[in-house]
Amino acid sequence: MSMDQILEAVRGFDGVLELAPAEGGEFPEIAWGDHFFYYAPDGAVPWREQPYATVITKNYPGDDRCDLDDPDRRRLNVHLGRAVFTELTGEDPRGEPAETDLTATDVVFGHPLYRAMGWVSITNPGVRTRALAIRLLRQAHDDARGRWARRS
Repeated sequence: MSMDQILEAVRGFDGVLELAPAEGGEFPEIAWGDHFFYYAPDGAVPWREQPYATVITKNYPGDDRCDLDDPDRRRLNVHLGRAVFTELTGEDPRGEPAETDLTATDVVFGHPLYRAMGWVSITNPGVRTRALAIRLLRQAHDDARGRWARRS
């Protein structure tokens, strides 16, 4: 399963809002080509809410250890919370991370910057992680829907 197929799967979730900044739009150039997913059945970006998942296509300042400047690399990032993070990685997201090859593909690891908040990443999901990636995205989407319902 390619990243494009994963993007298509998320786009099929009910109430999903995808921001995909592109050249000429209102977003800064550094975000062009990336994807940000929210639960927003009204079509408006939730106020004071972070996306529940992102697909990043390049290195960002301070987030350059995954070698994302290679045009064939994309990193899926999913917010899952502390319990699911620990279940997947065997680590406390707020603890010292285990030695991890952040350039590895098709493996789950704690997000290089946001692990303490319960974010995991997969660079170039493939055979080993594609079903898991969709399951994690569904769970993150459902969690975002629950937060939206509590606010409404």
